[in-house]
Amino acid sequence: MNRLGSSTSPYLRQHAANPVDWWPWSDAALAEARDRDVPVLISVGYAACHWCHVMAHESFEDPVIGAKINANFVAIKVDREEHPDVDAVYMAATQAMTGQGGWPMTVFATPDGEPFLCGTYFPRDNFDRLLDAVAEAWRDQRDAVLRQGAAVVEAIAPQRLGGAGGTPITPDLLAQAAQRLVAAHDVAYGGFGEGGPKFPPHLALLFLLRHYKRTGDKDVLEVVQHTAEAMARGGIYDQVGGGFHRYAVDGHWVVPHFEKMLYDNALLLRVYTDLWRLTGDALAGRVARETYECLVQDFSTPEGGFRSAYDADTEGVEGLTYVWTPDQLVEALGEEDGRFAADVFGVTAAGNFEHGATVLTLARDVDDADQAVRDRWRQVKAKLFTARQDRPQPAIDGKVVAAWNALTITAIGEYARVAEALGEDPGDAADRAERAATLLAERHVDADGRLRRVSLDGIVGEPAGVLEDYGCVAEAFALIHQLTGAAVWLERSGALVDTALAKFVEDGRVFDTAVDAQRLVTRPADPTDNATPSGASALAGALLAYHALSGEPSYRDRAAEILGQVAEVIAKHPRFAGYSAAAAEALLSGPVEIAIATPDADQAIELTRAAIRNAPGGAVLVVGEPDRPGVPLLDGRPLIEGRPAAYVCRGFVCDRPVTDPVGLSTVLTV
Repeated sequence: MNRLGSSTSPYLRQHAANPVDWWPWSDAALAEARDRDVPVLISVGYAACHWCHVMAHESFEDPVIGAKINANFVAIKVDREEHPDVDAVYMAATQAMTGQGGWPMTVFATPDGEPFLCGTYFPRDNFDRLLDAVAEAWRDQRDAVLRQGAAVVEAIAPQRLGGAGGTPITPDLLAQAAQRLVAAHDVAYGGFGEGGPKFPPHLALLFLLRHYKRTGDKDVLEVVQHTAEAMARGGIYDQVGGGFHRYAVDGHWVVPHFEKMLYDNALLLRVYTDLWRLTGDALAGRVARETYECLVQDFSTPEGGFRSAYDADTEGVEGLTYVWTPDQLVEALGEEDGRFAADVFGVTAAGNFEHGATVLTLARDVDDADQAVRDRWRQVKAKLFTARQDRPQPAIDGKVVAAWNALTITAIGEYARVAEALGEDPGDAADRAERAATLLAERHVDADGRLRRVSLDGIVGEPAGVLEDYGCVAEAFALIHQLTGAAVWLERSGALVDTALAKFVEDGRVFDTAVDAQRLVTRPADPTDNATPSGASALAGALLAYHALSGEPSYRDRAAEILGQVAEVIAKHPRFAGYSAAAAEALLSGPVEIAIATPDADQAIELTRAAIRNAPGGAVLVVGEPDRPGVPLLDGRPLIEGRPAAYVCRGFVCDRPVTDPVGLSTVLTV
């Protein structure tokens, strides 16, 4: 047993019994390399990574390889989800040296952490030879190795984007971004770009939905609808259990890479919820509901948070849990329902996956079918889900990541509001969002107000929060303030954005790590969105929400400065700036502030529903008694002739209050 057994990372624990003398990422590990005068082997991956498992089985579980590593290197195992800052630095080096990246990431570095040779997956024999070559180079060509490391560090130093003020966010700039996405739309299969692999473009879709709401551009809405429907009907969507897999290996959304990630499902829940809100589309509403149910059923932890991921493999085989043959359908459902299921889900004898199996897709329309067909389809799905539970199941990464839980809190909170506004019962969604927020507030926020990134089974780990944690959690706390009317959530949100501004922003420049964080060979500062929002875009969204709820104009100004620095990225590369563009839409809209003054929430239910249905993207909404303590947006917002009244404001300057839903809808759509 090496040093990884007590880690809060399930990925590191997977390697605890390796013959490799692994260290977790730490200054102590680098100090050990300096003391021994040996290079560092840094292996970066995550628990749901297929090729990480392959390399582990081939190399890291091999005693011969383990002995060679232990003799010539200090080996450091990094969970990229615990340490996105470390991952970002060495991924930049890997891409600079090889032209590509991925996981597992294999990096050889000096004892100071300077990378001099990088790669990804290496087959066992190649890796064996590489270990010998690196050890020999360190021994016999030390000066060349050190020069290489210094050159790589210089090459990957982040470049500053824009000036101090940046480029102003304008309607034309966001229109340009939207037009670029429309032009890149795959008109045959949805998404952006042709061919595979295809990742769900949730951040870009969130932007486009906000842009459509502000502009009414029907071309933009068609892109979102087409892509959302294609994903929902494809194999990337779990047709039986709900929720989305990580990506499709093809360009048609049919065959997924079977891992399920919390952040994907949280962000896609927001997409389908907002599409449902704006259009009333039955398919979007069903997918939103099923994705929420998947988050509750499959991702919830006993402590009230949400676990990170489900593995791509089941017992080393991709898709084993999820795929079906016609005979398996008949065995689970009987002859008649088996044929019905094969027809609806596109299951054939030839299959669309390996060994004649089929990844289920939605081959027939059921959302608009008659009630009898819908009832039968739901019964068949329930039976298939029960049968699937008897199969071997993929491994689970149970750690709670602050940023990803915050994205989930925001998604579930928005779903709760929209479902109720559209006449569906959201169940206890709002309570679940608040419970998860309480877990973050009580376990992940230190006594000094600093965030910790991860916990496992309620035990908080050592990794410090990075900027995306601060931004996402602050935005989630702002939403819980709106849902509950409790002053403490707005206070908590404000404390986090203040800490983020103090610790992560220097001379107007936004960094992903705090000024007092563990020193890396470069300080990452990537403003582009990837699978999750960048730290900069998350902070901008949080600043706008806090400004709109608190009335403090300086926070809006800081958000505008941050977005101005990435304005050119938004305009020219919107696929990599979707969350920034969505925040920019909120900036242009105000953000809109809606206060509904009422002595009792039930008395204002129709006003509240009208507000939710018609609010522009990024709007905030509070409902409660006039002058409620700790709720600035309700200050000085009285009832009108004893009736509930809705105030629509920007910068705390309000239009004339309205008391009927039609009037409120008109104000919000003008």
